[in-house]
Amino acid sequence: MSYIKAGQDANGEDIKLHYTDQGQGQTVVLIHGWPQSHEAWTYQLGELPKHGLRVVAYTRRGFGNSSKPFEGYDYDTLADDLKAVLDTLDLQNVTLVGFSMGGGEVARYMSRHGGARVAKVAFISAVTPYLLKTDDNPDGVPQSVFDDIQANIAKDRFDFLQSFGKDFYGVGALSKPVSQAVLDWSFGMASLGSHQATVQCATAFATTDFRSDLAAISVPALVIHGEDDKTVPIKNSGERMSQHLKHATYVVYDGAPHGLFITDKDKLNRDLVAFATGSSVEASK
Repeated sequence: MSYIKAGQDANGEDIKLHYTDQGQGQTVVLIHGWPQSHEAWTYQLGELPKHGLRVVAYTRRGFGNSSKPFEGYDYDTLADDLKAVLDTLDLQNVTLVGFSMGGGEVARYMSRHGGARVAKVAFISAVTPYLLKTDDNPDGVPQSVFDDIQANIAKDRFDFLQSFGKDFYGVGALSKPVSQAVLDWSFGMASLGSHQATVQCATAFATTDFRSDLAAISVPALVIHGEDDKTVPIKNSGERMSQHLKHATYVVYDGAPHGLFITDKDKLNRDLVAFATGSSVEASK
């Protein structure tokens, strides 16, 4: 396994991020969502390098085979971890792709580190611009929704993860967009995360306001969101991103759930390849 050092924890132990680096050419960096690992990008890792792209994907601290410190799950720290990846591998003119929680890392990195080394950004099913309902964000998600998530994690994290996975991929009584094998695979990834990381990252993506971070982004941007996303509803995220990234290309995947990197993998792969290589991506009307 390959690892990148991203600072030290409170006990002076090195924090190591598990990563993979495949292909050659223009670099795409993939940032996974909560509560999985970079292995979630399996179909993108298997396809994008075929199109003259170098693809780097890493696992966020606290998850998968990365180090699991007790602290450091705020977005400033997570953006610094992303910087460690870009700096250590000396990546240039990167296309940053953030899925769900990973969209927050993209936004915070661009403001906190001035967009260094980055040529383009993509937000896929992202938690940006701001999920929590507040007085100045009346269209957000009520705090009670996030309180229920935390309560269910505290009660039985593994049962929560299994139920969460079904909503993640849009599985219902009459809807089976993914197999049981995919649900099992996703549960296995999520269960490797530490309890503390799962809890603290849920707090981070629920309560962090990225509106000012998005204002710092001037590079080409792509926003993709599933129309039937029950995890990060499109009205709270995708539809609002155009208010903050007016120059972004906005694409809605009809009927797609949150986990569209699996359910709509072929379409997502085509759009990511086109965006990274400079071809046009057809915006939704």
